[in-house]
Amino acid sequence: MMKQSVSIDQPYALDNDSIVAALETNAHAGLSSTEALQRLHDDGPNALRAEPRPPAWRQFLLHFQDPLVYLLIAAAAIGLIAWFIEGRAGAPVDTIVITAIIILNAILSYVQEVKAENAVAALTSMTAAMSSALRDGKLVRVPTHDLVRGDLLSLSEGDIVGADARLVQASALRVQEASLTGESEAVLKDTRVLREPVALADRTNMVFKGTTVVQGNGLAIVTATGMATEIGAIASMLDRTAESQTPLQKEIGKVGKTLGTVVALIAVLVVATVLLITPVHGVAEIVEVLLLGVSLAVAAVPEGLPAILSIVLALGVQRMARQNAVVKKLSSVEALGSATVIASDKTGTLTRAEMTIERIITASGTTHVSGIGYAPKGEILYQGERLEPGPLLSEHVVVLCGGSLASNADLRKSDAGQWEIQGDPTEAAFLVAEEKLGAAARRKRRFERIGEIPFSSERKLMSTLQVDHEDSDNIVIVTKGAPDVLLQRCSRVRIGSETVLLDDARRQRILADIDSLSDAALRTLAVAYRSLKPGEDPHPSDELEQDLIYAGTVGIIDPAREEAALAIREARHAGIRVLMITGDHPRTAARIAADLGITAAPAPALTGLELERMDQVAFASAVRSASVFARVAPEHKLRIVDTLQADGNVVAMTGDGVNDAPALKSADIGIAMGITGTEVTKQAARMILADDNFATIVRAVREGRHIFDNIRKFLRYLLSSNIGEVLTIFLGVVLAGVLGLTDAAGGLVLPLLATQILWINLLTDSGPALAMGMDPETDDVMARPPRRRTDRIIDAQMWASVLQTGFVMAIVTLLTIDFYLPGGLIEGSRDLDNARTAGFTVLVLAQLYNCFNARSDMTSAFHHLFANKWLWGAIAFSLLLQIAVVHLSVLNTAFSTTPLDLEQWVFCGVVASTVLWASELRKRLQRARRTHLPAPANATFSQ
Repeated sequence: MMKQSVSIDQPYALDNDSIVAALETNAHAGLSSTEALQRLHDDGPNALRAEPRPPAWRQFLLHFQDPLVYLLIAAAAIGLIAWFIEGRAGAPVDTIVITAIIILNAILSYVQEVKAENAVAALTSMTAAMSSALRDGKLVRVPTHDLVRGDLLSLSEGDIVGADARLVQASALRVQEASLTGESEAVLKDTRVLREPVALADRTNMVFKGTTVVQGNGLAIVTATGMATEIGAIASMLDRTAESQTPLQKEIGKVGKTLGTVVALIAVLVVATVLLITPVHGVAEIVEVLLLGVSLAVAAVPEGLPAILSIVLALGVQRMARQNAVVKKLSSVEALGSATVIASDKTGTLTRAEMTIERIITASGTTHVSGIGYAPKGEILYQGERLEPGPLLSEHVVVLCGGSLASNADLRKSDAGQWEIQGDPTEAAFLVAEEKLGAAARRKRRFERIGEIPFSSERKLMSTLQVDHEDSDNIVIVTKGAPDVLLQRCSRVRIGSETVLLDDARRQRILADIDSLSDAALRTLAVAYRSLKPGEDPHPSDELEQDLIYAGTVGIIDPAREEAALAIREARHAGIRVLMITGDHPRTAARIAADLGITAAPAPALTGLELERMDQVAFASAVRSASVFARVAPEHKLRIVDTLQADGNVVAMTGDGVNDAPALKSADIGIAMGITGTEVTKQAARMILADDNFATIVRAVREGRHIFDNIRKFLRYLLSSNIGEVLTIFLGVVLAGVLGLTDAAGGLVLPLLATQILWINLLTDSGPALAMGMDPETDDVMARPPRRRTDRIIDAQMWASVLQTGFVMAIVTLLTIDFYLPGGLIEGSRDLDNARTAGFTVLVLAQLYNCFNARSDMTSAFHHLFANKWLWGAIAFSLLLQIAVVHLSVLNTAFSTTPLDLEQWVFCGVVASTVLWASELRKRLQRARRTHLPAPANATFSQ
């Protein structure tokens, strides 16, 4: 085991053997898993130190540092002073109740904050950076923070280097180190020893934590992790940075402040009115009025909003993650719900990324291959029938077995029963089709590879040399590649089991066959072969790729995902435009787009070359009208995104390569591929698709809209409930004479006491609001257009419903008090405490009824009434607490309540339900009005 004290000051000056010896590792197999775990335990995680999280007790105390809490503390102190002045008779009930409420509020806020932090921490772990390392001789993916000294890193294009490391192998490796050294150009790396001390930017045999591999590949031994890295030396202490507020959080904060200001003025007005028109006898009565003003201000402001908002966002994002959409920041949910354009790559996202041979053409005819993907399920069909023995079958065996021989791919069945490949997907397509033909087993027995001529972009060919055990161990060269190139190297053609001269007529026919496959948007590959002549040198050389026998041509396609077509229809239904942006051939892109419904019929794709020739006006016009872009470069993607955004669109863009990172960063929602994406794109993106599936994007948009709807639901609930409390007090004071809220001396009587208002705030602002944030869809969120950038979360329609609901709450509460009190509009016979308790209960029940109202601004509360079990649980718990306040003697004393009889409970329940029926009537009228009005051309978001 390596001692913890071992350190290497200048690893760039040591040769490979010295590095391996010093770090007690293996330059070929890396560390063992056991040793890596021990070193992680000894050295700690590979992470920069951050400011330590404050202890739980300090976090809890922070919840008392709030202006509203200061008001309550002042109110409690005033109550205590008044109790002393009045002679300390009995217990200081008001002070005790207010203090208890302060502590309960702090506990609730702390618990909500911890839940939100835990949810965000879980989200962060899902998007943790990963590195490739050799352990136990096997290449594995490990979290970057688990890397240790001595690990053997495997680096390839698109990787973010996980730790400082000394290169032991490098092939055309270039690393972008601008973030560390300021050098703008990528640095070409090698393994040469640097004997003399050199500057950081000149250490060409080293790679450093946080830098990016932009080209090539290599192996490197980790020499430093965490704070011992070069970037750790620069950032000796990395302070935690608070995430800036999102537009949603800013808007909610602004609403809270505005509401607080308005209510503070109302509170001052109420207090002044009471003090002016009511005879005040003693300090206790003054304190009671002041407490009312403070309580009114506190109750009106939904101080639990930030915590509830964070929890709802975090829980929603976790639901997305379970559906393979990992959102890295909570703020991205806002953009998801507003997306107007999804610009998607083709391969793997809209298609299966499982290259499939669809058609085979040989000298004797054309066949179709059924089945898609890597599972070898399907048949070779000629004119709709299964291929029978004969010349055509013989030719097909040669084509598919030849393509499988000229390949480095492997097809296997996993332990889970899934067919999977290793290697190039195009090469794997031959293996799958060969299995469908039933020729694989014999091919594996018959041939033995002895050499390979690798593919090169210049030759566009790949060949292998095989020993044919069924033909006296003669050596055969098998070649596959671009049909037009391979055809030039052929002198004969296979027909049945014979070979004939490849004359001009046959050559033209083969070229026509190739064109027909290309016209069908199929990628074409051809197969040819020949036996080596006696005495011919079998050493692999491209000189052997001559005088070949042309076997046939295959047409390959990456099949469209069936679920992608459904998702595209759903996106269009939701008012979202879908674009395909790919580097593939225009004809292939156009066919897949037509198959998926992106275009109504096969339409030409705009190419990157055509886009380059356009000025900005023509470019913008093309982006508005075209749906398919092919052969585009990364700079074209960035320009397309910028143009769409300039038109006011909210753009979601997918990408996987290093060069896609700028476009992903520029897009409102950059989406990286979880399977094929590089670490660079995953870091630049706001969302990662764990399954690289377009349908997952649309599901994420639906979930984003759903989360946003739930935020509107609990905002609608909290604001209408709090306004109901404010209006109850305000109208109770203004209309005191009309309602009989006066004492024997003609003085004004308050409809509710300070402690009762605080109780309502505590009861309804936590459980029910949070449960509403977990509400299932009540409306089809994908049946309306996207929310525009300019739309406010609390629009005029919501304010109207909030004010109406709050007004109804206030009216039914005050009428209940009047109903039981002598005098007023309705003659009653109960005492003040009983009447006030009934009014208090009606207001609580009305707010619980309001939970169902607030689930939608248009849809009936009875739609999916029992869908949210959490909401029913929260309502039941709140109701039990209200019953306790009314019937437990200790709480009667604390909150100045008296028990209600069964008749009163029934009456309170029926009267409180007026809130529900009034809202149902408003919704019915709105639905009727909307039915008779023509839909506007630019319909806005409303829920």
